[in-house]
Amino acid sequence: MPAISVLCPSLRSLSPPPIAQQIGTLKNSQRRWIEINLSTQRLIAWQGKQPVYAVVISSGKAKTPTRSGLFEIHKKRRLDRMRGEDYDIPNVPFAMYYDGGYAIHGVYWHRQFGTPVSHGCINLALDHARWLYNWAGIGTPIAIHP
Repeated sequence: MPAISVLCPSLRSLSPPPIAQQIGTLKNSQRRWIEINLSTQRLIAWQGKQPVYAVVISSGKAKTPTRSGLFEIHKKRRLDRMRGEDYDIPNVPFAMYYDGGYAIHGVYWHRQFGTPVSHGCINLALDHARWLYNWAGIGTPIAIHP
């Protein structure tokens, strides 16, 4: 199908990208879900089609980008230690894991919200991270798109 849509751009309008379809399905439900727009560096918490909370985030930098797709929160940790090849950060607050080691979490070590600076995670100011952590549960869908 991708080859056809490249040859005939009008076919693209017949079939929205999968993430757009999934967002449409979430908006037509009454579920709580989270949308992350990487180009605007914004997170919106939704209840069906009703936005209930919106904040500025910091996503992954170019060398360590945040992956797009539809995920679900599979683990929550009030405080956690995050380690990587070039970082080791103790007491990371309000971590909600959605894809292996990738998480939405609070940060105390920077205030560069609106700018991609993370190692792929979604960084929030502490008060916003606390609110989202208390609002979202295991299984809450997360739609991340460019």
